[in-house]
Amino acid sequence: MTEQLQLQSLVTKEGNLELSLAKVPVPVPAEDEVLVRVEAAPINPSDLGLLFGMADMTTAVASGSDDAPVITATIPEGLRKIVAARAGQPMPVGNEGGGVVVEAGSSPQSQALVGKTVGILGGAMYTQFRCVKAVQCLPMHEGVTPAESASCFVNPLTALGMVETMKMEGFTALCHTAAASNLGQMLQKICLKDGIQLVNVVRKQEQVDILKDIGAQQVCNSSEDSFMGDLTDAIAATNAYIAFDATGGGKLAGQLLTAMEAAAMRAGGDYNRYGSDTFKQVYIYGGLDRSPTTLNRNFGFSWNLGGWLLTPFLQKIGMDAANELRQRVADEIKTTFASTYTKEVSLAEALTVDAISVYGKQATGEKYLINPNA
Repeated sequence: MTEQLQLQSLVTKEGNLELSLAKVPVPVPAEDEVLVRVEAAPINPSDLGLLFGMADMTTAVASGSDDAPVITATIPEGLRKIVAARAGQPMPVGNEGGGVVVEAGSSPQSQALVGKTVGILGGAMYTQFRCVKAVQCLPMHEGVTPAESASCFVNPLTALGMVETMKMEGFTALCHTAAASNLGQMLQKICLKDGIQLVNVVRKQEQVDILKDIGAQQVCNSSEDSFMGDLTDAIAATNAYIAFDATGGGKLAGQLLTAMEAAAMRAGGDYNRYGSDTFKQVYIYGGLDRSPTTLNRNFGFSWNLGGWLLTPFLQKIGMDAANELRQRVADEIKTTFASTYTKEVSLAEALTVDAISVYGKQATGEKYLINPNA
């Protein structure tokens, strides 16, 4: 086989989005590389920015054939400048995936992976065959399937990275929003296993139930009238003065800081017109809400709001520490880091208006898995 199918995202020079399946050559691995037959690749929220290119997916229209579908959508005029640099360039999509090594270069490290099921973080994973450096692969234990290994990087390492960041910055507990997601459930399992207190923030009762069912002690529902009181109580009970916010926009980051300040003031100390001395940190790591971030500054002056991403974090801690985290993921891929999916689809099935309307919502319990070789 010399050609393969690859899902590509194109922003046209006219300011539209075009998603299609392209035929591209199957690469030949170099000495330190392996060729992986990709059998599973999740559609994560972090994939959607590149996939959709700021387009309004409610305008999506399907054309082409069942085997060679094409999806087109309009990018709002005010957002076209954001993606202007990629106009006219078809871009492969998919941050991570799982599969079987079918060919390898001549190096011992590459050859040792032949026939192994591996997880990969390398981009361009919505493709039938992916050539990567051997060091980019995470070999799985016997009996682990490609589907089980497909989500072994982005969510697991992000969850572990949050816990490590908490420790590195001197905190002892943490808060997390959009907490019923696959990532959020992994974080809760890590905290239960490692004896760390976690305050979960969700927006629906069914999400509360999901987390309670896996052992969560502190779950606050932002749709309840008692939310701010509940959040303050949870932070006061746990000393969770660092938070990771997946929403990004809206008022939630500010609410976290406000509740942290109220919890700190409740703990006592002399009155200070500049607020408590307790340092409060909120990291935004996602963009589920694209509206502006709104802060009602009633939480003193001892605080910080910043951004957090997985790749810079892994670079910061270095190769040895990152490999320790990777190995923990491999060892616990069927337990702590197990992922669940709503539906498995082929490359062509992923490019339907109906499928996009589901996974494009980034809703809890509606995570799709692509099998490029289905």
